[in-house]
Amino acid sequence: MTRAKAPAAAMFEGASGNTLVGDVYGEEGPPVLLLHGGGQTRHAWKKTAELIAGLGRVAYAVDQRGHGDSEWVADGAYQYDDFAADARTLADTLAKRSGVRPVAVGASLGGMAALLADAGKPSGGRMFEALVLVDITPRIDVDGVARIQAFMRAHAHEGFGSIAEAADAVAAYLPHRPRPHSHEGLKKNLRLHTDGRWRWHWDPRFIESNRRIGPGSEDVERALIAAAKAITVPALLVRGASSELVQEDHARDFLKLVPHARYVDVSGARHMVAGDRNDQFAKAIEDFLSRLK
Repeated sequence: MTRAKAPAAAMFEGASGNTLVGDVYGEEGPPVLLLHGGGQTRHAWKKTAELIAGLGRVAYAVDQRGHGDSEWVADGAYQYDDFAADARTLADTLAKRSGVRPVAVGASLGGMAALLADAGKPSGGRMFEALVLVDITPRIDVDGVARIQAFMRAHAHEGFGSIAEAADAVAAYLPHRPRPHSHEGLKKNLRLHTDGRWRWHWDPRFIESNRRIGPGSEDVERALIAAAKAITVPALLVRGASSELVQEDHARDFLKLVPHARYVDVSGARHMVAGDRNDQFAKAIEDFLSRLK
C-alpha cells in the first residue's frame, strides 16, 4: 500500500489580521476547505484530507482562530461571526490561488462558520462551490450542547498531569469509541505548559465567550435559518445517527429549508462523525464530490 504523502505546511491571514495555520494535502486540483469543530484542530481531518487529495482535489485543513497552532486573538473575538469572517477570508484566498471557489466542509462550529460565511456571499456570486455540513443544523439539541460544553470546561484551566490522564477523560466521555493503541493523535490536541501540565490546544476564552445556542440564542438561530434558506450551491448534510446534537427532526427541518440538499445518516456515529465512522463518512464525501462538475 502506498503511503500518503505528508501535507505541506501553510499559513493564512484571517479576517482580523490573525494568523491561521493549516496543512495542505494534494498539489493540483480544485480546493476544498476543511473547518473543524470547536475544541478540535486541523488534525481531525487527516484521513478525510488524504481521501480528497486522492480524488484529484487539494484539501486545506486549517486550525480555526484560537485553536491548534493558529493565533489566539488578543481581544478574545470568538463569536460565530468571527469564525464566519475567517471562513470568508479563507475562501477568497483559496479562490485567488486556484481560480475557482472552494468546497467548504465544516463540522459543528466549522459548519456554522461556513454556513454564515456563505450567507455573506456577494449578490449573484458564490462564496463556495459547494457546502458540506457535518452534524450541524440551525436547530440542535440544547442538552447535547450542554454535555459537550461541560466536558470542554471540565479541564480547560487545570489541564492534566499527563497525556494518559487526558486519554482517560476522553475515554470516559466517549465510551462507545475503542481506545487507540497510541496517544500520538491525542497529543496533537494538547499543549504542554511551563507548569508541566497538559491543556487542550485551544484558547480557554473560546468556551468562556458569550456565544449561545438554545434558549436565549434566538438571534443565532434566526441567522442560521436565514443562511440555510440562502444556500444556492450543491449542499450535503452528514448526520451521526446517534448524534447528541442533531436529531432526525432537526435534519428534516434543514431539508425543508434547503430542498436541494443531499442527506446522509451515518450509522454508529455520534457528533464527531468522521472520528466515529470514518469509513461511512469518507464514502459520503467521495460520492458528493464526484457529483460536482
